[in-house]
Amino acid sequence: MAEVAPAPAAAAPAKAPKKKAAARPKKAGPSVGELIVKAVSASKERSGVSLAALKKALAAGGYDVEKNNTRVKLAIKSLVTKGTLVQTKGTGASGSFKINKKQAERTNTARCVIGVYFNVRFHPYSMTEDY
Repeated sequence: MAEVAPAPAAAAPAKAPKKKAAARPKKAGPSVGELIVKAVSASKERSGVSLAALKKALAAGGYDVEKNNTRVKLAIKSLVTKGTLVQTKGTGASGSFKINKKQAERTNTARCVIGVYFNVRFHPYSMTEDY
């Protein structure tokens, strides 16, 4: 009996390379954070804007709040941690929020300090140097 080498097993069929999902085009328009800042700054409330009032303002502007509820809450939390908003009442994403006036002062102060340090004067309406 002649021994015949067994035929090599058929090579596993080559897997077709996975096609990457087409990148979704980025939606045009302002981000949620920008919409929130705009809504809070437009409010005349002294104690700030509550979360419910903020959601109503976003919904009136055409933003789908029910679908993007978590996105709204995350945006509020990040704006508070950045210092753009100040939380006057509540904790987390609930409560009332106002625009932080001190942050606007800090940016102007930082420009003045840089100008003094480098002995450069800045024109108040532009970032160009005025010698």
